[in-house]
Amino acid sequence: MVATENGGSSWAWFLRFIKCDSFTSASTKRKPAGWKSMPYILGNETFERLATFGLLSNFIVYLLRHYNMDQVSATILVHIWTGTTNVAPLVGAYISDSHLGKFPTLVYSSFASAAGMVALTLTAAIPTLYPPKCTSEQHLHEQCKSATTSQLGFLCFALILLAIGAGGIRPCSLPFGVDQFDPSIASGRKGINSYFNWYYFSFTVVSILASTIVVYVQTYVSWAWGYGMPTIFMFCSIVLFFLGTRLYIYVPPGKSVFSGIVQVFVAAYKKRNLNLPNPELQGALYDPPLKGTLVSKVPLTQQFRNLNKAGIVLEGEVGSDGTCLNEWKLCSIQQIEEAKCLVKVVPIWISNVICFLAMAQQDTYTVAQATLMDRNVGHKFQIPQGSFGVVSMLTLAIWIPIYDRLIVPKLEKITKEEGGFTLLQRMGIGMIFAILSMVFAGLVEIKRRALAISHPQPDGVSPMSSMWLVPQLACVGFANAFIMIGQIEFYYKQFPEHMKSLGNSIFFCTLAGSSYLSSLLVSIIYKNTGKHGEPNWLDKNINHGRLEYFYFLIAGLGVLNFFYFLVCANRYHYKNCVVVNVEEDNYVELNRI
Repeated sequence: MVATENGGSSWAWFLRFIKCDSFTSASTKRKPAGWKSMPYILGNETFERLATFGLLSNFIVYLLRHYNMDQVSATILVHIWTGTTNVAPLVGAYISDSHLGKFPTLVYSSFASAAGMVALTLTAAIPTLYPPKCTSEQHLHEQCKSATTSQLGFLCFALILLAIGAGGIRPCSLPFGVDQFDPSIASGRKGINSYFNWYYFSFTVVSILASTIVVYVQTYVSWAWGYGMPTIFMFCSIVLFFLGTRLYIYVPPGKSVFSGIVQVFVAAYKKRNLNLPNPELQGALYDPPLKGTLVSKVPLTQQFRNLNKAGIVLEGEVGSDGTCLNEWKLCSIQQIEEAKCLVKVVPIWISNVICFLAMAQQDTYTVAQATLMDRNVGHKFQIPQGSFGVVSMLTLAIWIPIYDRLIVPKLEKITKEEGGFTLLQRMGIGMIFAILSMVFAGLVEIKRRALAISHPQPDGVSPMSSMWLVPQLACVGFANAFIMIGQIEFYYKQFPEHMKSLGNSIFFCTLAGSSYLSSLLVSIIYKNTGKHGEPNWLDKNINHGRLEYFYFLIAGLGVLNFFYFLVCANRYHYKNCVVVNVEEDNYVELNRI
């Protein structure tokens, strides 16, 4: 009997440990600290992003130079890994929203990322984990020895750990920061709006540092030190995050978001033959009071009205206390509208996936262009090819504060819209810049390739200055400033409280979709061009290919996608909600918009 009790006690302790109850219990009746907690949250995010971008900014070069891969294979691997890293947040959002909560998910995911960074550093530091070194001329003539299966296996193991870490950090970091503001007061709502911009601003500054200092160390010092630095930054982010535990508000997990959404479709299907009652009748559909303290209640809408049938109350479906007896037969109005929120954003999500095709090329073929261009500054310094992404980040870093502090206040007076433009208008502006970036990229590639052929060099480098890449990368920066920030805010504001992490993960699924689609395009074009004496668009040596055709194809898809987006945006109805104060003395046990 004693053994059973001890076992039960040990199991209960283990569950409390997994959920970090020692921290979360300390937030009872604690009021949101707002900006006081931001140094720890943004600091954690800054160091974590420094580690992540220290890897991604130059990863294509790492695969080409350190693992002796060809351009096409390396590009496909980067896109697949990037896609997987951005799909993982969907799983992390489920675990966070339904089981662990945001804080514990962030903690364990951070340790997984740190372990992945350690493993990746080992692939650069231990000679048996990578193939023999190869000269630039050997690379150009494909005379390098490829990596073995075990070497690629260990590299993939490191990437899997990093994907697991990203799966928990990315969907939770932004919502966890928003949880620290009080949306019931004006200053709290204003803080949330500014937090979105400054969250991305800090992310941009970190990207600049990663694309310059870290990439320089990787290129001109050593890959081991270049990945060792981000690994140290990752451990610093974990320490800093724990230092703020005395200030945080900890929102507990709710029930499974996914099962709740499926229940709506199942219940609506079972009642598909019933007639909907008059929507103006009070109590026509199941609408129980919401539990919690400060909750946003989504009113009933007539969009996708067949789903409303899930709320028709039949005999024997509601208990004497007003509770639902079978959630697979009866759903509340709140639950129905939550399912509609997800359905409504799908067409918008599809349009963003195609738009992000342009941004996906920045870390692959734009780097390939830079590699075969004149990167010299003066007589002694050469810009690392992986550092050119800093142009788009620098554009963001300069633009965001100007937009947030100078342009938005004036636009709000003109348009009468909070933030100057609606969220969908901001996305549309970003799509235009994404199209322009591909047009500029194609035009630059035509000139670069022509000069490389007319002025042949042993290493294939064109005499054209790499500064000609600035216009296309600046357009990528403006595109990100409008569509990426607008998209993050859009998904966050269009999902109810306990779906916030899911809403944030939808954004990363956009990046994943664009990465997978880009990988598919690269594979299809590589296999189906270069026949009948014509050059392959994506030849392993881009001087022999027609990379500009690939860029113009993406631009054309972007134009078609833009018109599709206009149709979707015109039909979209923004979510309305009513804030309900239920219990004054249970203040912190709530989710926040």
